[in-house]
Amino acid sequence: MEESTFAIVGNDTDAPRRYFDTFRRSEYLEPEKALLLAILEDAIHLFHKYRGARDRAGKERFREVDAWFMHESNHWLFSFENVCDLLALDPQYVRRGLLASAGPAGLTEKRGRRSAAAREAA
Repeated sequence: MEESTFAIVGNDTDAPRRYFDTFRRSEYLEPEKALLLAILEDAIHLFHKYRGARDRAGKERFREVDAWFMHESNHWLFSFENVCDLLALDPQYVRRGLLASAGPAGLTEKRGRRSAAAREAA
């Protein structure tokens, strides 16, 4: 598992141990939990990859993964709330860590862009 996946837990140095202990309780990782873990890891990766997207397709992908994380419903089998529940993770804790690891909103979107006033002055 990549280190960046644990960036969402911030300064909680005990989180990785607790996380892996959840899966070490059985002799092997059940296939269902492995699938759920893969879904969550992929969503975290996509969230970070497309957060600062400037093209239309990238922005749409970010909107989709952001909506998956932020939707507070468990009506769908693979909803974020259900995935966290089945992996024994607190969804609010994961959301807070994800947002904290992404930095302030709008920071990545503004990188490299000048304001209209700055462009006119140049």
